Amino acid sequence: MVGAVLHFATGGSDAIAAERQARLAEVALAETVADVSRNQEASTYWDDAVRHVGTTPLDLDWIDQNLGVWFHSYYGHDETYLLDAHERPIYAMRDGRRLATAQFDGIAAQALPLALQLRGQLARGDLRPAHDREQTPGASSIAMVRGRPAVVSVKPLLSETGSVPQRTGAEPLHVSVRYLDGSFLRQLASTYGIDAAHFAIVRGDGAAIPLRTTRGEVIGYIQWQPFRPGHAVERHMALTLLVALAVIGAMLFWLLRRNLRVRLELETSRAQAQHLAFHDALTGLPNRALFNDRLDHALARARRGAGATLLLLDLDRFKHVNDTFGHQAGDALIREFGSRLTALLREQDTVARLGGDEFAVLLPGLADAAAVDRLCARILTAVHAPFEVLGNQAFVGVSIGVVRAPEAGTDRVDLMRKADIALYSAKGEGRDCHRHFDVTMDATVRLRGAIEEDLRAALATGEGLALHYQPLVGGDGTMVGVEALMRWTHPEYGPLPPAQVIPIAEETGLIVPLGEWALREACAAAARWPELFVAINLSPVQFRTQGFAERALAIIRESGVRPEQLELEVTESVLIDDDALVSAGLAKLRAAGLRIALDDFGTGYSSLSYLRKFEVDKIKIDRSFVQHLGHTVDSAAIIHAVVTLGHAMGLTVTAEGVETGDQQRFLALAGCNQMQGYLFSRPVPADAVAALRTQLGARRAA
Repeated sequence: MVGAVLHFATGGSDAIAAERQARLAEVALAETVADVSRNQEASTYWDDAVRHVGTTPLDLDWIDQNLGVWFHSYYGHDETYLLDAHERPIYAMRDGRRLATAQFDGIAAQALPLALQLRGQLARGDLRPAHDREQTPGASSIAMVRGRPAVVSVKPLLSETGSVPQRTGAEPLHVSVRYLDGSFLRQLASTYGIDAAHFAIVRGDGAAIPLRTTRGEVIGYIQWQPFRPGHAVERHMALTLLVALAVIGAMLFWLLRRNLRVRLELETSRAQAQHLAFHDALTGLPNRALFNDRLDHALARARRGAGATLLLLDLDRFKHVNDTFGHQAGDALIREFGSRLTALLREQDTVARLGGDEFAVLLPGLADAAAVDRLCARILTAVHAPFEVLGNQAFVGVSIGVVRAPEAGTDRVDLMRKADIALYSAKGEGRDCHRHFDVTMDATVRLRGAIEEDLRAALATGEGLALHYQPLVGGDGTMVGVEALMRWTHPEYGPLPPAQVIPIAEETGLIVPLGEWALREACAAAARWPELFVAINLSPVQFRTQGFAERALAIIRESGVRPEQLELEVTESVLIDDDALVSAGLAKLRAAGLRIALDDFGTGYSSLSYLRKFEVDKIKIDRSFVQHLGHTVDSAAIIHAVVTLGHAMGLTVTAEGVETGDQQRFLALAGCNQMQGYLFSRPVPADAVAALRTQLGARRAA
């Protein structure tokens, strides 16, 4: 009887201990699989990564430091690869050393299906992340790689700001491999006390957890001999029971206490596992999952009349700190920012790290706009103080989006979307500030989304897109050229001004195909008017696109028009950035015979140094100076100075915005070579240019 009781009690203790270890192993495995994808986003969701991988030849040292060897030394990834738009390897790293790209053949069978799955999602324009705690799409699975169990994860290289154009479906892919029979097993022993764990294809005796692919197939098991406190007790008690049954009562009492302690330890382990699942590992703050849960509870109370406020915060210039001082400095700054933020909040408030440098704050019971404004002001003040990171001082800012419930609604997903819209508005208005959500923001975002979608469709069909042409005349009134200006008639909203369309095209990357369409149309028009030059406006985004000059020259050759008949207008910002890609592109275009005009001269930096360095052919005096002629003395003096400067450097000088005869006469006497403005004509369709030439010729003759 006593022996049966002892066996039953110790067996229960062993089962509890085994269950505890299995749960911990499952948590560790799940976190390891998820961490590989999240680790990748540290460098794959980055403008610099897109730019560097898009260059030819590849800067392999930079890739080592940011996309290859760095992942091995910082995160413990065993192998990393980069694939081009056709899933061909262009970079390989294994065990911290750069290798030949042929090494990818050893994992191709496991990685390519994931890459093709992700490529299909990207080609559909679907950028939804696979998990809430990630920011970009991806594909990952457990698989057998080189005869070893491993996590294989594929992520695209994406522009975090959208300012680096990318062709949809052709993004470079980053592949990471972490084996599950090396450092992972050592982690099980050091962190969770699971000793002597090993990988086995066939399950043997002892405890084990299966390794499953995303399709649910079991490829093997992580197996170990479980901790069996009850078995040890039973073995040691056997002799004692035979010698003195009188001791059994004391031993049973001890065993029951031991059993209770094991149960408490199991509960503690469960609590630790739950904490890991709901808290950020770097800062210890609640993560997205826990924040969402608390936000749901606060919104349930808001539906009954209690207010709540949600803040989304994003650090400004954080990437600069990471790039300048390193990722460890960036981690230190993230932790310090979390501490400063927490110190400003009430006990009932929640601050969470959602990922990267994005944080969220929940203020239950607080819906007063003035109180929220005061809190945001304190947050901005706290962030402006320098951050001491690894012996250096770092300076950052923070942009804050604010939304209040129930005024803005009580649905969590919708409120998070609205807070994100307000955050986007804060960043768009100069950063380092806070903005409250209002319905006009939502309408603006929806309108921008509709314009983006419909512009993409218009580029596919050409429907609604057109170029209009405004004449440029010489000092004697002779029409010498035209400037091509983009026009788009939206199927629902009607004609949209370029000032509304072009920024959206630049942010989404559509400016590249839109600019190429405009260049083809302008070349076709130039072929009809061989005695006129045609000026085409170029966006800075186009100039900074790899291979732009080559594509532009190919379009011009296909059209058959003489390059000397075309003039490309650029803004000062293109030259001031001193981008090597821009310099090379301008030199190649000028060498082919195209002329370069500097638009809106006088409104920016207007530096002589870059006029000499980039060798432009023309400067265009901004319309603001022309419109103020006769109203301010400065305008006339500035125009005289610009004309004198331009002629001294051998440049053609054009004045924009000419609307009166007095302005025309002043500009002609000042020495302007060309003029443009409503005095001569508004922009007209291509079919009206011939009649316009006749009309201007008759006016000159009169």
